[in-house]
Amino acid sequence: MLLALDTSTRSTGVALYDGIQVLAETVWLSRDHHTVELAPAVDETLARAGVKVSDLRALGVATGPGSFTGLRIGLALAKGLALSRRLPLVGIPTLDFLAAAQPASSLPLAAVLRAGRGRLAVGWYRFSQDSWQLESPVVVLTPQELSRQISRPTLVCGELSEDERRLLARKRKNVSLASPAQSLRRPSFLAELAWKQWQAGQVADPNTLAPLYLHYNAPVPG
Repeated sequence: MLLALDTSTRSTGVALYDGIQVLAETVWLSRDHHTVELAPAVDETLARAGVKVSDLRALGVATGPGSFTGLRIGLALAKGLALSRRLPLVGIPTLDFLAAAQPASSLPLAAVLRAGRGRLAVGWYRFSQDSWQLESPVVVLTPQELSRQISRPTLVCGELSEDERRLLARKRKNVSLASPAQSLRRPSFLAELAWKQWQAGQVADPNTLAPLYLHYNAPVPG
């Protein structure tokens, strides 16, 4: 049994996965109350599935990018459980499991999430070898910069405001926007990726696993 935790942004989630099925999944929009919401949500998810903490065999946690506080809280709980229960811990980049939820396509994919101050963390992906593969390091862009960088047909998914969706939708020839439901970051996909890595023996050291924080560097005018 693997417990997955995602506190990368206000979009927060918990899932239980046993390698065959998702036993429980909870997703909610936190108002920056991760500290008081996460542990009770884990307890409720375990109880709903009839699972005890002693039944857990591994943990998966989102490593970002995302908010400083949110990531810190998620990793703190995951590390605490891993160390106290001697459970293997797997860290998964947040945009990787957002991309994993998208259907296969020959088009490139821009997976995005909130990066604070009206900016977006953006990962550019290509579908190869039966999965979405990150092509280059994740960057922080304003919505306007993201729009300008899309010059060919591209899928876009993730956390976007109404204004950001409207901005990107103007480039209808080159932007194919995932629906809000398709853009929801689901912890069950985090759990699946973490399960695969755990089964392959690719686990993290709880003492050294660190979140990914990004900084915005404005593009230099050409």
